[in-house]
Amino acid sequence: MPDAPSRGAGTRLQAFLAHAGIASRRACEGIILQGRVTINGKVSSELGVRVMPGDEVALDGRTLGPEGRKRYLLLHKPAGYISAMSDPEGRPLAADLLRGVEERVYNVGRLDQWSSGLLVFTNDGDLASLLVHPSGGIEKEYEVQADAALGDDFFAAFAEGFAMDGVVYRAASLARTGPASAKVVLLEGRNREIRRVLEHFGRKAKVLRRVRIGTLTIDGLAEGSYRELREEEIASLRDCGKKGR
Repeated sequence: MPDAPSRGAGTRLQAFLAHAGIASRRACEGIILQGRVTINGKVSSELGVRVMPGDEVALDGRTLGPEGRKRYLLLHKPAGYISAMSDPEGRPLAADLLRGVEERVYNVGRLDQWSSGLLVFTNDGDLASLLVHPSGGIEKEYEVQADAALGDDFFAAFAEGFAMDGVVYRAASLARTGPASAKVVLLEGRNREIRRVLEHFGRKAKVLRRVRIGTLTIDGLAEGSYRELREEEIASLRDCGKKGR
């Protein structure tokens, strides 16, 4: 290990990947451990490795250039699109709706295929981490239309929190908007959380739409379209995350 001493400086590999817009730092750690990253042609699967000026870093054989322009995009995802950068089944990708975006950006969190609404894309790994981690305390608000009337037991249990298959499901807040409809606010947003809770009470979601992420709302953003986030909106998300932590 002759070069070990020189690795005391530089940038940690997971931070380098996050700053390059690959994913959040935590997700980048998983990518490194999978052996998908090379430094100067050699696989680097250790989290403590540092990138030095002049090093060539590649992910899956693709060289990562110097940190470029940060992009922050808000997409109104239609139902039927999946939140992934590729799909072996050939299903429509939400990322394909970002026409004209040259930078490689990634969706922050997910909406399942048949849910619609707001989805943030960015190449800022630090902000991505802030948005998805529960400690960030950033609210996600959903409009829910079920296939049958929602009983008081649904609202009471979801508000108080209950365990199902070893996982606790709890809404930050929720309100009835009709016999079979509700607005639900989540902080953590577990995979298919609202759908799972509905199914627990014998209901299915006919419509599930995310209408707010922190201070970002769906107002004025047509389905299938996207826009750049304004500087004050990005700052507001960061502030929300700092307060949550």
